[in-house]
Amino acid sequence: MPGIDECLLEAIAVPGALGAAVVDWTSGLALGTIGDAPGGDHEATAAETAELARTAAEHPDFGQEPDGNATGLAVEDLIITTRRGFHVLRFVETAFDSSVFLHLWLSREEGNLALARIRLRDLAERLVLA
Repeated sequence: MPGIDECLLEAIAVPGALGAAVVDWTSGLALGTIGDAPGGDHEATAAETAELARTAAEHPDFGQEPDGNATGLAVEDLIITTRRGFHVLRFVETAFDSSVFLHLWLSREEGNLALARIRLRDLAERLVLA
């Protein structure tokens, strides 16, 4: 089971990956980063993506299953498409109240969004937070 550093090394190996981070969405802090950051600043990117993640995680409509029952954190991932690339934010579920997500920045021309989602899902399931 990978820790943060191993997880980031696997994330940056995804074809087309430009950069990756493990972020705490309550504080907006990057717990670890690798590669490039949009705008060149990993900490600013972490804070900005944390706002998006927090909004999605705390929005009441996103915490509902199709039958209308509340499930807590029902959001699995967020995908943001820009002219230059894709940003995939994958929430990490843990036994405690996790507020961590993986952020992968992909080149639009070289990245494979479907493959990135599969790899991030796998990483999120295996990530060990100590």
